[in-house]
Amino acid sequence: MDRLDLQALDSFAAVARHRNFRRAAIERGVSASTLSQQVRALESGLGVRLLNRTTRSVAVTDAGAALLVRLQPALAEIAEAVGEARANQAEPSGALRINAPEPAAELVLAPLIPAFLAAYPAVRLELTTEANLVDIVAEGYDAGVRWGESLAQDMVAVSLGPPQRSVVVATPELIARVGRPQHPRDLIGKPCLRVRYPSGGQPPWEFEKDGETLRIAPEGPLVAGNVHVLMRAALAGLAFGMTFDGYAQPHLDSGALVEVLADWSDRFPGPFLYYPSRRTLPSPLRAFVDFVQARRG
Repeated sequence: MDRLDLQALDSFAAVARHRNFRRAAIERGVSASTLSQQVRALESGLGVRLLNRTTRSVAVTDAGAALLVRLQPALAEIAEAVGEARANQAEPSGALRINAPEPAAELVLAPLIPAFLAAYPAVRLELTTEANLVDIVAEGYDAGVRWGESLAQDMVAVSLGPPQRSVVVATPELIARVGRPQHPRDLIGKPCLRVRYPSGGQPPWEFEKDGETLRIAPEGPLVAGNVHVLMRAALAGLAFGMTFDGYAQPHLDSGALVEVLADWSDRFPGPFLYYPSRRTLPSPLRAFVDFVQARRG
């Protein structure tokens, strides 16, 4: 059996997953040039090209794709074996990689992180925020955070916090100028702020009252992918905005914003931490799950 470098194989798998040396290097905490050298050494040792590289892109060759199919389960088994060994140590240590959408990271995870890291100083938390759904196993994350409707059935899910609401808000001045909506359909024709995901999708505004669910797609002067940009536009009186209650509450308390259609805003379960079902969790993930459950209790 050839004496191949396990680290080089892992590096190749990371680059092949991301189709990008820079993103793979960020995931692994090394430089892109180091990854490139490791992959070239692996190709030289195998005598076959695994990746086709240009200045703009990385593509996996047929030989690379065939290797990746067999390699990823093996690397996962090795990672699980190492995780089991680490789980027996007295103090959790190492990296904990979590992927979460921005609202969950800011409103739910951020308040937990300082106390968690203070309790487990040997753990290094690597938090990536993005709106798109990702395959946390293929992308090298220990866990993800999403709301219930986005969770895969084969994942273990742990509630991260209490129920939330989506609220429609506006400045008193805007309401005085264009009128206060009494029904969600009254928003049609009024200026509204819309969010756009990186995929290009614009989620509808959803309302629920007495068992009736209503979805509308209002229009307005601003579409953006950043919640803080949209919040500043709402505070400036540009348009009505729909956002999580956690973002709006300080401005509602100060009177800068007013909630409308509150009777159409039902609570829904907060986000969940989810991860693959394993016999033994890596010690940083086990520590975080126990920490979250203790806080929720």
